[in-house]
Amino acid sequence: MPLRWRTARTSPLSRGPLELAGSPPKPVDIFWISQNYHDLHDEFMGPVDIATFNKSVLDALKPGGRYIIIDHAALSGSPRNVTETLHRIEEAQVRKEVEAAGFSFDERSSVLTANNDPHTRSVFSRGLRYHTDRFVLKFIKPK
Repeated sequence: MPLRWRTARTSPLSRGPLELAGSPPKPVDIFWISQNYHDLHDEFMGPVDIATFNKSVLDALKPGGRYIIIDHAALSGSPRNVTETLHRIEEAQVRKEVEAAGFSFDERSSVLTANNDPHTRSVFSRGLRYHTDRFVLKFIKPK
């Protein structure tokens, strides 16, 4: 599945393979992925080589650039296929993968925390959709 990105408001939409997310015409200040980082682990996406994807994001950013990831939280110790079955991912797994690419973890926000989410149902379940527990992680490309 191709990835699309914009490098500025006036730039044309670019396309390319997910693993080459770092192929915009010039370095960018921020790379933001919201509520679908978990999809990169799923069969319908290819699957994507996660290490190559995150390295491409690192290469796309200017020194000091930020990588923001928002996604649906999975329970600690969830099986690997939780990305397919519940459309969630463990925060610790995301951190491990992104830091392995060379990013420094900067901070976590709890602004999208939903303590009443049982984490045992699909994010598309009736009554839960749009009300899931989500994490917001910010990473920085070292200078």
